[in-house]
Amino acid sequence: MTEKLRIAVLFGGRSGEHDVSLMSARSVLSVLDKERYEVFQIGITLDGNWLTGENVLEAFEKKDYSKLNPVIPPTQPSHNALYELRITNYVSTLNKLADINVFFPVLHGPFGEDGTIQGLLELADCAYVGAGVAGSSVGMDKAIFKDVMRANNIPIVDSILVLRNEIENNMNDVIAKAEAMGEYPFFTKPANLGSSVGISKCNSRSDLAEGLMDAARYDRRVLIEKGVGNVREVEVSVLGNEDVQASVSGEVLPSREFYSYESKYIDGTSGLIIPSQLSNEITEKVREYAIRAYKAIDCAGMARADFFVEVGTGKIYLNELNTLPGFTSISMYPKLWQASGLTYAQLVDKLIELALERKSQRDRTERRRTA
Repeated sequence: MTEKLRIAVLFGGRSGEHDVSLMSARSVLSVLDKERYEVFQIGITLDGNWLTGENVLEAFEKKDYSKLNPVIPPTQPSHNALYELRITNYVSTLNKLADINVFFPVLHGPFGEDGTIQGLLELADCAYVGAGVAGSSVGMDKAIFKDVMRANNIPIVDSILVLRNEIENNMNDVIAKAEAMGEYPFFTKPANLGSSVGISKCNSRSDLAEGLMDAARYDRRVLIEKGVGNVREVEVSVLGNEDVQASVSGEVLPSREFYSYESKYIDGTSGLIIPSQLSNEITEKVREYAIRAYKAIDCAGMARADFFVEVGTGKIYLNELNTLPGFTSISMYPKLWQASGLTYAQLVDKLIELALERKSQRDRTERRRTA
């Protein structure tokens, strides 16, 4: 009998998307085949503590960590073991949990999707699901991502970047810069966050000031984006390392004024049309842009590309590329692959295969000069 792969699923994290991560992790854990994988649950608290034990996900959902034990993250190359710290009768013991074959981060936002956890796993020479350090960090940072898209002639919405310091000390100047882009509405966004956390639609100066202050709570860099009028919100799922594939496209029908955190995860009332009812020409262009953007930031494993398609003109704008998209039961990423012929369980299996494939490519790279 083939030995099971040991998979460590990482969830929670230090970002504002902590609770979304728990939702995604529940879905991923539910489809990992116990005949193929030995699964270890590793929760990361909002304080950044790594914990394991019995029923970790349930403990995190209840915010009761009293029966969980600290985990020592991997720190040395070619030594992918996790160690559990147990304290009994005031005596601490460090026990080997397992040698992990693949780490599966189900972490959204800063400290999980932005290249930081990826850097840790790279230093320890571990195989892990998803994009590497560069792809993760560029995909996460909306401002830098837009610069890369401009350099690759991929159409994006007009925007400017401002700093928290400018917002707090020169609000009038910041508003003037935004208004120089055109008429309201504008959208304010933390440069490094997802799941629509901290995003506001601003229809007036007072809205803009309020939106800027709210976004600055979550990041020292804030994006002000020009509204593009009457648009359809279209998404495409991308999968692969060097051999990259795009799913069918899907359309989001927001239940609120825009596709907010509440409409995504709280009330769950936003509609999804899969496949989207776009023309074949626009659909193929959207899929082409998705793959080009994916390759431009050296993404790997997976990503979801989000677009606006202007009603009437058919003009396409790439909004962002999410390198660790939501994996909840209502998330678009797995739904689009299901519509493309890949079940949720098959998708998770494929992502693990891609992680091992990418690790084998890293292993072929010479790290030092030889005579």
